[in-house]
Amino acid sequence: MIHPDTELRFINDVVGFGVVATKVIPKGTIVWVNDHLNQVFTATQMKKLDVLYRDTLYKYCYRNAGGDYVLEWDIGRYINHSFKPNCISTAYDLDLAIRDISSGEELTEDYGFLNPDVDEPFEPAPEEGITRRKVVPQDFLNYFLEWDDQLKDAFKYFNLVEQPLKRFVWKKARSMVDAVANGEREMDSILNLSSYSGGDLAHLTKFRDKYVLNRKQSKRKSASSSRRLARKR
Repeated sequence: MIHPDTELRFINDVVGFGVVATKVIPKGTIVWVNDHLNQVFTATQMKKLDVLYRDTLYKYCYRNAGGDYVLEWDIGRYINHSFKPNCISTAYDLDLAIRDISSGEELTEDYGFLNPDVDEPFEPAPEEGITRRKVVPQDFLNYFLEWDDQLKDAFKYFNLVEQPLKRFVWKKARSMVDAVANGEREMDSILNLSSYSGGDLAHLTKFRDKYVLNRKQSKRKSASSSRRLARKR
């Protein structure tokens, strides 16, 4: 379900329609939540559908951590891509505004965390100042640390703003969301959304920690090598 202070508007001839805020949506606000009205299709079901159905679903669905295709029942399916999004998905079946969204501004997400198709990378319209040109499954590995940091910052404002969608958060996730917002629980990584890793939390947490450690060690080695070269000169 999309935030109530939004509406569908025509954006331009390139992206078509999009979701626009009708009032200011503050940073830390739940802008979308997965609910029981959304339709879920397995990969097997998709293959059995008529090609016209299948092509339409491929266009409007996102993929969850289980690899299933989810069709949103409201205008949430019209949220467009941006490499500089103002909304990011969390591991709790909800999306947060990572900065204030002005009235009249379009809501956007990075399709990189919506499990893009392995065989058909998405090539959006170029954005000024952005070097990325394609959305690919590897985006999870390349950008999850950045997305996690933005979400952690947004959660600091969670209890300070109105949350009209909070009552629709899955019951099993609500206590975890509250604990993260209250600083009582570490936020679960956006990596949990990746359908390419099996969605196993323990595995992903270990992978994330190992990935971060390897990056730190790599930076230390690089810095050490630079110092040795400087001494030799």
